[in-house]
Amino acid sequence: QVQLVESGGGLVQAGGSLRLSCAASGRTNSVNTLAWFRQAPGKEREFVAAITWTGGSTWSADSVKGRFTVSRDNAKNTMYLQMNSLKPEDTAIYFCAASKYTSFIRLISVTNIDYWGQGTQVTVSS
Repeated sequence: QVQLVESGGGLVQAGGSLRLSCAASGRTNSVNTLAWFRQAPGKEREFVAAITWTGGSTWSADSVKGRFTVSRDNAKNTMYLQMNSLKPEDTAIYFCAASKYTSFIRLISVTNIDYWGQGTQVTVSS
């Protein structure tokens, strides 16, 4: 089992920044990629960004490219999501996820996620 715990969510004005963290524990060697998904009220959960545990490859959704940056600290078993230039449409619950897959086409699907965190709320006011 892998446990994922998110932190860093909150309320911010449009144009502001937040940094989310995801601490991983347990059998982290059983997964290859950590990812961020988000789910807004009444919408499906969607892929935001991902990073491989060892290779450092990253992917981002078109909607956040140039504004969000995913990174990791292997020594701390922690992944980060730096979110800049936030917009009201970024408001959602953000979930940390872990997967054995390392290809973008698989990672963007919730069905290919092996573990989920409990989520952290991000609210962007206009």
